[in-house]
Amino acid sequence: MKRSLFVSFAVLVVLVMCMVVYAGSTGMMDLKVGDEIYACNCGANCPCNTMSKNPGNCTCGTPLVKAKVVKIEDGVAFVKADGWDAPRPFKMQGKYSCACGEQCKCNTISQNPGKCTCGSEMKEVK
Repeated sequence: MKRSLFVSFAVLVVLVMCMVVYAGSTGMMDLKVGDEIYACNCGANCPCNTMSKNPGNCTCGTPLVKAKVVKIEDGVAFVKADGWDAPRPFKMQGKYSCACGEQCKCNTISQNPGKCTCGSEMKEVK
C-alpha cells in the first residue's frame, strides 16, 4: 500500500513538473484576474506586447510598468496600470519567451525578439 502510494505521488510530481516546463516553453503566460504583472507602457499600438513577472524593460526598450489583470478573454489579458485611461489588451501567448531556464522566474513573453527582464535573450516559441 505504501509503495503504490509513493509511486502515485512520484508520478504526480513528474507530471506537474512536465506541465511547468511545457508551459514555459510554449511562451504562454498563465494569468488570472487580479494578478499583478509588469507590462509594456508604450501604448495600445506597440507591437512588442511584452509582459513579465519582474520589473525591467520591454523588448522595445521602454521600462515596463506595474499593472493588474482586470479581464481575460480568448487568450488576451486586459491589464490596467496607473495613468492609463483604460485597460490595454496583451496576448497571453508570446511569439518569444525567456530562455534562461527553469530556475528563472521572470516569465517574460513578447511578440518581438529581444532581452527578457532578467537579461537573457528571448527565444522564439515553436
